[in-house]
Amino acid sequence: MAQVLPAFSQCGGCYWTGPTICSSGSTCTKINEFYSQCLPSTPTDGNPYEGYTVYANPYYTEKIDAAAAQIADFELKTKALKVKGIPTFIWLDNFAKLESLEGYLRDATAKGKAEGKKYLIQLVVYNLPERDCSAKASSGELNIENGEYPDVRVVAIIEPDSLGNLVTNLSVEKCKKAEPVYKISVQYAMRQLNTAGVYMYLDAAHAGWLGWPDKIPPAAKLFQELWEGAGSPKYVRGVVTNVSNYNAFRATTPGPITGNNPNYDEVHYAEALAEALPPFPAHFLVDQGRSGQQNLRTAWGEWCNVKGAGLGTRPTTDTGSEVVDSIVWVKTPGESDGTSDSSSDRFDENCVAATSHVPAPEAGAWFQEYFENLVRNANPPL
Repeated sequence: MAQVLPAFSQCGGCYWTGPTICSSGSTCTKINEFYSQCLPSTPTDGNPYEGYTVYANPYYTEKIDAAAAQIADFELKTKALKVKGIPTFIWLDNFAKLESLEGYLRDATAKGKAEGKKYLIQLVVYNLPERDCSAKASSGELNIENGEYPDVRVVAIIEPDSLGNLVTNLSVEKCKKAEPVYKISVQYAMRQLNTAGVYMYLDAAHAGWLGWPDKIPPAAKLFQELWEGAGSPKYVRGVVTNVSNYNAFRATTPGPITGNNPNYDEVHYAEALAEALPPFPAHFLVDQGRSGQQNLRTAWGEWCNVKGAGLGTRPTTDTGSEVVDSIVWVKTPGESDGTSDSSSDRFDENCVAATSHVPAPEAGAWFQEYFENLVRNANPPL
């Protein structure tokens, strides 16, 4: 009797002399000429969020507990603590967070078994390698390629900002030099995460960046080229918009900063881009974590710690749009966009704009006063 291989086993490739038959539910899939693998043959054409409970990020939960402990006002403290249960993305932007991921996978598996649910973990793969493609973001480093957590689904956003720069900022020398590195790294990440069965969304900036009618065709072309160059990986689901930004999902009227852009909010942008994307998969996630208040800025390019911002629509698959899989919170509400300290090596003048909340700490650092204002200005209210 022929040996039947379990999921995620090698099943072929140049010089391979072992078994080639995968167990039921898996298909022998060619990764490259040297390696084929038994990958789950579950259909990937549905919304990955449907039927799953989204995992509340423990890293963020700890941040909320610490922040609430500093709030004297009882009503505000109570509202702040409600944020703990709202799922946000885990940013894999440093090795320490990467090393904690397996603990989250174990925890989600245990919670799922105890509660009779299936959990979905949300990741942002950020700061992809600039050489060798020896990525800490590869499936091997994520410890999810071996089938140890079959009841946990993983959704990943790949490298916010990088692809938008390739569409609009190649006249900037730094961006031009980074172009081949970004492309190679993004394609490598797609191939590796596809091997692990991770659902992926590439970053498509936001309506005020790539949503203009003349920007949509080159953006769609870039996504198509990257996807096809990576072998058209089946777990690439689509794109994500408005990451770390403040745009409305569905504005009642065009805001004063939107000019003559017909795609004046994220749902208009998503539906316009969806028409141009195929054969690239045309499905979307939209970040609304800090989009609760609108008409706060004087220009679309004002992105740093916007004054008066509030927590936005809670994550939901009830989006009212056929192309939008889910409203999500990608940027961690309460973490700074950037420092207002002009002596810092990472200083950006946008962070001292008239519409920016100052003083502000370094990007990614906890910004207590800003978090309290986000809670205070939440819309819908907490």
